[in-house]
Amino acid sequence: MKVPLSWLKDYVDIDMPLHEIARALTMLGLEVDEVRLVGLPMPVQEQHEFRFTGLSWETDKIVVAQINEVMPHPNADRLVLCRLYDGTQELVILTGAPNLYPYKGQGALEKPLKVAYAREGAKIYDGHQPGQVLTTLKRTKIRGFESFSMVCSEKELGISDEHEGVIILDDDAPTGMPLVDYMGDAVFDISILPNMIRNACIVGVARELAALTNKPLRKPKRTQPMDGPSIEGQVAIQITDSNLNPRFVVGLLRGAVPRPSPYWVQRRLRLAGMRPINSIVDATNYVMLELGEPLHAFDYDVLVKRADGKAPTIITRAAKQGEVLTTLDGIERKLDDFTILVCDTAGALSLAGVMGGLESEVTEQTRNVLLEGATWNFINTRRTVAAQKLSSEAAYRFARGIHPALALEGVELGLDRMAAWSGGQIAAGFVDAYPKPAVDPVVTLSEADVQRHLGIALSAKQIAALLRRLEFECTVNGSVVLAKTPPHRLDIGSDVVGQADLIEEIARHYGYDVIPETRLSDSLPPQRGNPLLDREEQLRDTLVNLGLQEIVTYRLTAPEREARLLEVANAPYVELANPIAPERRVLRRSLLASVLEVAERNSRLSDRLALFEIGPVFLPVAEKALPVEQARLAIVLSGERNPAAWDRSAGEPYDFYDLKGILEALFDALHINPVEYLPIEHSYYHPGKCARICAGETTFGVFGELHPLVKERYEFGSAPVLAAELDLSSILDLMPERYETRAVPVFPPVLEDIAVVVDENVPAERVRAVIQQAGGKLLTEIRLFDIFRGSQIGAGKKSMAYSLTYQAPDRTMTDQEAAQVRQRIIRRLEQELGAKIRSQ
Repeated sequence: MKVPLSWLKDYVDIDMPLHEIARALTMLGLEVDEVRLVGLPMPVQEQHEFRFTGLSWETDKIVVAQINEVMPHPNADRLVLCRLYDGTQELVILTGAPNLYPYKGQGALEKPLKVAYAREGAKIYDGHQPGQVLTTLKRTKIRGFESFSMVCSEKELGISDEHEGVIILDDDAPTGMPLVDYMGDAVFDISILPNMIRNACIVGVARELAALTNKPLRKPKRTQPMDGPSIEGQVAIQITDSNLNPRFVVGLLRGAVPRPSPYWVQRRLRLAGMRPINSIVDATNYVMLELGEPLHAFDYDVLVKRADGKAPTIITRAAKQGEVLTTLDGIERKLDDFTILVCDTAGALSLAGVMGGLESEVTEQTRNVLLEGATWNFINTRRTVAAQKLSSEAAYRFARGIHPALALEGVELGLDRMAAWSGGQIAAGFVDAYPKPAVDPVVTLSEADVQRHLGIALSAKQIAALLRRLEFECTVNGSVVLAKTPPHRLDIGSDVVGQADLIEEIARHYGYDVIPETRLSDSLPPQRGNPLLDREEQLRDTLVNLGLQEIVTYRLTAPEREARLLEVANAPYVELANPIAPERRVLRRSLLASVLEVAERNSRLSDRLALFEIGPVFLPVAEKALPVEQARLAIVLSGERNPAAWDRSAGEPYDFYDLKGILEALFDALHINPVEYLPIEHSYYHPGKCARICAGETTFGVFGELHPLVKERYEFGSAPVLAAELDLSSILDLMPERYETRAVPVFPPVLEDIAVVVDENVPAERVRAVIQQAGGKLLTEIRLFDIFRGSQIGAGKKSMAYSLTYQAPDRTMTDQEAAQVRQRIIRRLEQELGAKIRSQ
């Protein structure tokens, strides 16, 4: 939210420097992202940590001036000459501002026009360049006329992007006064937290500053009488669901004439980020920014016409099947059955809490205005905003919760602003339907509660004094304070929650930065381990040590995104009722699909990819509200095994055995033994380059090279894409609590090679297992280093050569002992696999 300093000062006296105000607001939870200067001097950067932008107006160069006469230019129809007095001398100034054309040739003006005047040498923004480009006014000739100064537009002074005409100030602007003294300002850009929506208004921010500085808060007051004919009988209200619309208030203004608002109003609206329209609409926006209560103005005569000349009845109800409404932005919108509408007996008038309808909007012909202030269910407002893809300042506030008490206050003040700026007569009274009054919690808080949670000793009177500054009604009973929530806040709970809320308020205004550091006085909770989390972290660390990079992807996706991998038609998904985007509308069924998307994007930027993710997938269960949430591990490899470096050229690309080696190293580090890798056919893996991972009877993963047809659906390069998806829960369960370790051997090993001929269909892992079983503990390492196929060993056969290491932990093995182990291995291979020892 953008908060002009001049507007804040209407409600609280502020004498702090800008950077101190920014720091005070930030420490109160109203984080200031930026301070934009509109004329005021730039603070010294070393004195603060905030970002300041904008233009400072030089006091001797940019002043208030008055135009006494607008004369035609002798050689240009689109230029005029202005006889201008700047407080020291009268000058003739050249300008092409179209909003001065109506005054051309009238002679001396009966009422001079007050303007912002920049003298020669002034630094301003170039009004003809996009963005904000600084320029210095220099003497030059334009159409034969010497120009050295100018009357400024808002863009040239950094107020807004408006540059179609010069600023025409209000009549009270003192001629000759430095412009910065008259209307210099600073705009605080504040991030409003969702639970602090009460401060999404000028009065809310002023209330916080007033409480912090212990100064009085001056609330806006009515200045116009409500002396028109009574509103009674002129309009009726019918609320169909009080849970969705707890309160609806209307007031009536007769005889108003929409016109441009006073310049100070327009300037404040622009500084706050809103576009001035006319004095009626501006009043609704001004009060919304002022109080935080969105208002909506209807053309009352249109409502009467829709009611066939009778007093209209305003109805709030849910939309009907197939109902449509054209909103103020000119778009015809199809309405959902949960959307709450403001209607009359003829049909829909506006999207409740979001945007008004086009038919009943205020126009230049409007003379009688019906002003609405209401409260809407914030969850329903969010649903409507999401369904219609329509945001507005009103919806921003209603979607976070507005107290019903503000509805009447907003309508009262809105009518007052309208009458002051547009004329007319305010009807006496209001029509106020309030079927579900808000209950403001009363919270009991003791000195001990504050001491325990904040570590500071405050008396009950001090606690009450802090809360009274924030408009809580407090009663002190000994060491206990009873605090009633003020009728502009919905963020205070009851009981224990309410106590926590009040303690937060006390901490904010006592000052987070002055709360002393103290030791925890409560007893520490018992320390309990989380073995599954520890194992998951061990797995994660191991993969990183193996050279993989962890990623975290969205759990939200779309079925068509996963269809590139899964190819499951009409697969059930857990669908979101209120998705943030169409491509994030369901919960994922595959972790590998998410990792492949990231790999696809990064394949254009990197020659080597080695990624993994640990995360859940969500599998819906028929006739159950919640899905099964399974933890998975996904790995993707692609690109060069060893990227080129100064001492080597680019290596071969990753292949199936690289991924298998990573998995073997992972399970070895996690002490999961034995693990088997068995061939399998799988829909999205390459035939013959895919395996399932088993431990005993449990299959807990599949890995392999991505199928060429599946790979074509992604934008990968020519290198193979290797992928694996494993059941994380099974891996964690297989990790032993304890495992055997071996001391570093001190006795020399015996090394030998052995080559065995086996049938082609015997997997290497089976051969290795038989060798390990036969060799026992004296066989410390087995390494396959060659596979040979050829006519020398016969068709359907393969020769597998292994390097074996024999080593005893307590002695140096003799050749005879090594030979005995070798013979056991050979016999077992012959008996179980029909293997033969290859001599050559």
